[in-house]
Amino acid sequence: MSQKTKIAGWMAVGALAGALTTVSLQTAARGGIAPLPLEELQQLAAVFGMIKSDYVEPVDEKKLITDAISGMVSSLDPHSQYFDKKSFREFREGTTGRFVGVGIEITQEDGLIRIVSPIEGSPADRAGLKPGDLITRVDDTAVKGLSLNEAVKRMRGEPGTKVVLTILRRDENRTFPVTITREEIRTQSVKTKIVQPGYAWVRLSQFQERTVDDFVTKVEELYKREPNLKGLVLDLRNDPGGLLDAAVAVSAAFLPAGVTVVSTNGQIEDSKAVYKARPEDYLRRRGTDPLKRLPPALKSVPMVVLVNEGSASASEIVAGALQDHKRAIVMGSQTFGKGSVQTVRPLGPDTALKITTALYYTPSGKTIQAKGIVPDIMVDDTAEGSPFAVLRMREADLEKHLTVGSEIKDPAREKEREAALKRLEEESRKPASERRPPEYGSATDFPLLQALAKLKGQPVQVSKTLVERKEQTKTE
Repeated sequence: MSQKTKIAGWMAVGALAGALTTVSLQTAARGGIAPLPLEELQQLAAVFGMIKSDYVEPVDEKKLITDAISGMVSSLDPHSQYFDKKSFREFREGTTGRFVGVGIEITQEDGLIRIVSPIEGSPADRAGLKPGDLITRVDDTAVKGLSLNEAVKRMRGEPGTKVVLTILRRDENRTFPVTITREEIRTQSVKTKIVQPGYAWVRLSQFQERTVDDFVTKVEELYKREPNLKGLVLDLRNDPGGLLDAAVAVSAAFLPAGVTVVSTNGQIEDSKAVYKARPEDYLRRRGTDPLKRLPPALKSVPMVVLVNEGSASASEIVAGALQDHKRAIVMGSQTFGKGSVQTVRPLGPDTALKITTALYYTPSGKTIQAKGIVPDIMVDDTAEGSPFAVLRMREADLEKHLTVGSEIKDPAREKEREAALKRLEEESRKPASERRPPEYGSATDFPLLQALAKLKGQPVQVSKTLVERKEQTKTE
């Protein structure tokens, strides 16, 4: 390496070390936070300089720093994350429930993209796309071989731009192109239905900014159609969570005013909080409380909450609050166990840090983290059982997950997993129509049928195989 290159490299080291020293001094001045470890930061600066000056080919120094930050944050736990410009934009789209696209809920089937349902009023809905339609091409790109995320990215774009989807409609035995103009889509995270006379089903697929307003509007419509509801099923299966205030609001819709919904506890004072069923704890900004529009009968209608291993975070808060206050019977399988609080702290106009700052606790003081909510009644996915439940990932299965205990190892569990994998392999050989699980809220939705039976005082087919995954208390 030439002397000039060496000098340039060490100048970079000096500049970075100087900047880090400044950060250390500034950080130390903030409310008693300990100074940063200068020796280790100088090593980081030295590595940065060596890579910059000695690596086999030129490197982007901004990318080096971004990757270093990402690595540092991702080593903490599975949910802390550094957001660059792109990922921060996608994160904000996810929480607002708004994005620019065609407006369809999709899944993958035999390498193609199957439309689960068009979002009501969306460009896809207006174009006449139907549930069950298969997308074979997006513009000139065949979707076979693309991941679901890659297909989604190709369908999204700028407002007013066009995308051509090639549709295979099997029941009509035809393939045809549809040109759709992209526009801003507001996802519907709330679905409702009168499933039987006197009994309603309310499904929450995510807790977003619009969830509470949509929830209130949909429940109002339910009561107009069925003023004397005898029972209600709140379906939180596969709800990955979302916004805390939305979870507190949905809980408050069913609970007595002022009772505790959830509490949090962490290292800093701001992370120690108790959230109650009151407007000041769920209204994001000043304004009219949407829950005031709900019929008073909602506070006392008999309830069942459906959960499964895919119910996480905000949905676990709701299930835990309703269970602890004995407001509802929780049925299904043990939930995911994501009981940690992430706070998003902006680092600039387009970047941010999502960092775990606290743990959630149910009103009775139980932790959700790595344990989840254990249903009052364990119910299988189907009348034949839950053959693949053992394969589902939970928080306790994730690397670096935070835990207040250590999971009890079950030697039989690995054998069950091996057997389930064999069954899954056999299942994959069947035609797609036979492999498709029943749609949530449909007449063949087994857990929903068991929930309705419970509300009517009829016998419930309790699972003979699902058991609670326990954790043992940590000892020093």
